[in-house]
Amino acid sequence: MRMHRPLLSFAAAGAALTSVLAAPAHSAEVPTAGVFYVQSAITGLNAADSGGAVVQRNPKGNEDRQQWTLRSSGASYVLESTDAAGSCLGRSGNQARTVTCASADASWEITQTGTDQYRFKVPGADQYLTVGAKPSGSNYPAQLALGTAGNLAAWYLTPVSSPTSPMPSPDQRTLDQVTFLTAHNAYANGVDGGFAPPFVNLVPNQSRGINQQLTDGVRGFMLDIHQTSDGAILCHNSCTLVSRPVSLWVDIQRMVDFLKQNPNEFVTVFIEDYVDPGVLRSELARVNGLSDVLYRPDQTGVRTKGWPRLADLIAAGDRLLLFTDHSRSADQSAGLTRDSFGVMYQREWTVENYWSMGSGLGSSDWSCYSRWYDANTNIPLTATAPPFRPLFVMNHFRDAAIASTATTDNTKLTDRAQRFCQPAARKKPNFLAVDRYELGSPASAVATLNTYTY
Repeated sequence: MRMHRPLLSFAAAGAALTSVLAAPAHSAEVPTAGVFYVQSAITGLNAADSGGAVVQRNPKGNEDRQQWTLRSSGASYVLESTDAAGSCLGRSGNQARTVTCASADASWEITQTGTDQYRFKVPGADQYLTVGAKPSGSNYPAQLALGTAGNLAAWYLTPVSSPTSPMPSPDQRTLDQVTFLTAHNAYANGVDGGFAPPFVNLVPNQSRGINQQLTDGVRGFMLDIHQTSDGAILCHNSCTLVSRPVSLWVDIQRMVDFLKQNPNEFVTVFIEDYVDPGVLRSELARVNGLSDVLYRPDQTGVRTKGWPRLADLIAAGDRLLLFTDHSRSADQSAGLTRDSFGVMYQREWTVENYWSMGSGLGSSDWSCYSRWYDANTNIPLTATAPPFRPLFVMNHFRDAAIASTATTDNTKLTDRAQRFCQPAARKKPNFLAVDRYELGSPASAVATLNTYTY
């Protein structure tokens, strides 16, 4: 299971929209009139109307009063709530509030401050819409405020209807333009071996073994590893009482063998990692042919050039990408970093939404916000540093993999990806991670997302 743990901070920056149109001459360029999310460039959260207060909330599509219609109003602009006609994003005193759109407190001077980032200035005053300063040991406050023109005053105007372009031809697609079907807890399948104490084994996340998953088109694999006297073992929460445990190297070997038999395929592994770096290195050393297919983005200029074309990776034989959710700082303290032997630190190369939509029964929470946003860290889903864009891992599963629930949730995967998570991250999901991938229609969601780019 994808668990939340304290992580390191990551600076958020701007990502370009496909087009912007010239605003009135008094202002720098702003998007043409339309419906937008007002999204903090620092937290990635959206401005929302909460009983008259304007607060930042987890992105939630057309729910939670987060959508605003931008239009010019004389020499300025107003943002009218799509949920309450005549009510606009404005201010009262030093706090952001909803006010009547005819009020002077609803007007903003909007100026572009970077690639697709904007400031909302109070006309005639040196005050700006801001996220409140972060108190030590806590999240940024929910209530939005007025403040100075610093980083906290940087906002995206994210279109509710995502701007898209047709997918490039297969030989031109970069890795960050492609979406892959991904199996959450792929090892927890009840076919390849034991993965948990007996009562947990009753509700496996998957029902097919790794080899069958590969045959079925799964190309992303989430694996949990724990340290025992036998090395890095695939198991859920604890390896105690697990019958027929499977070692990590066994499943990685299956993937390497598949790649050698299928030279045009690319596979990514996400490791929820509870072992010492030396143990992981020794485990991977047991995999025959790993070095022949292992992809090292840290050694190929991805940070400065962006992700390469998938066709070029395949031609070079770089077709297996390994990630760990472990902390680099902890490994530095131990004297051995995992990327020194080819396992990338996930938070340096990806963004990921919070891992659970709720329990295995009942209604679900479709909001889409960073797994790595808490009192100790801040890596918004919108994080980017052009030309490099983190790959986006979209989790879409519950706490327990109940088959009927997974079936229903998986039929809604395309809708959540496009209406909730895509605008929340300002990028298309690259990995759609689900339980019971054979239920519902996850493969069709992957196919749909692979027809366009954001």
